[in-house]
Amino acid sequence: MTLSRFHSSSIRKLDPGAFALVMATGIVSIDVGQHGMPALARALFALNALAFVVLLVLSGLRLLHARQEMLEDFANPARGAGFLTFVAACCVLASQCLLVVRLPGWAIALTVLGAIGWICLLYLLLLAVITGQRKPGFRRSINGGWLVAVVSTQSLAVALTLLVVHAGATPALGWLFAALCLYLVGAALYLILITLIFYRLLFLPLPASGFTPPYWINMGALAITTLAGSLLVLHLPEQQPLESLRPFVRGFTLFFWASATWWIPLLAILELWRHGMRHVRLRYEVDDWDIVFPLGMYTVGTNALAQALNLDLLQPVADIGVYVSLLAWLLVAAGALRHWRRAFVRS
Repeated sequence: MTLSRFHSSSIRKLDPGAFALVMATGIVSIDVGQHGMPALARALFALNALAFVVLLVLSGLRLLHARQEMLEDFANPARGAGFLTFVAACCVLASQCLLVVRLPGWAIALTVLGAIGWICLLYLLLLAVITGQRKPGFRRSINGGWLVAVVSTQSLAVALTLLVVHAGATPALGWLFAALCLYLVGAALYLILITLIFYRLLFLPLPASGFTPPYWINMGALAITTLAGSLLVLHLPEQQPLESLRPFVRGFTLFFWASATWWIPLLAILELWRHGMRHVRLRYEVDDWDIVFPLGMYTVGTNALAQALNLDLLQPVADIGVYVSLLAWLLVAAGALRHWRRAFVRS
């Protein structure tokens, strides 16, 4: 009876952004794999595949048995964007299948699933929020979690580019053009959303408890945009018509990397203010994976940018960053295990 009650509670209370766990674990796996730790990368891939399946099953059960709560979350501007973590998780796991374990068939299937999810979830989310009659107000609606829309878009661009490079997807020109368009759409979404988020941070009161981990996606969305742009710079075909766009993509990508770098000290200072000065208690929450993913993505994006620009001076940043992201993953994973154990005991 206890186990049944625990499962029922887990299903009903499943966070819309739960797939951030898969995003974070996947990017850290790719990160350590690029830095000479293939065994650890494969172990994280196995763990990530299991987590993805479990979350997929729980999401399906929630849709069946707690549909009303799920629809309320989806239509809530403060929580609805979290569902897009499913899209990013599919694409990150697809990237792992190409870069960590060489399973191109699974990578194609996951990318297709992610593309379908992106089309359905993004447009349905916007429709639900735009047409909703009961809205919680700007202060409670807007937060860094909205930038998952950017992350999901750029993760699809990355997955499509890697499929062309590592799985020989054809027609290569068509898929790379689609990836380029997604890269630009993601950039446009970031510029729109970050304006609203920055306004909220600067001109409306923000209690320490209100500075939540999703604000780290302010940087993470830029980091994955850097990765998407760097891969395009490296793999756009030499012949026209896309070759002429390479300098534009190169400059735009450097702009996004520089902006991501600028965000890191500010976010770290705000974390110190939240926990050190305002004494907000440190405890595990699902949103903590929204800190791990940006850190891992910044390292992977910097590594790709160093190759795209032939800038060896950026490589030490990636070489140090891999250990920062791995440490962050270990700390959050330890907190998650402790939280789940306590939740089970309470049930």
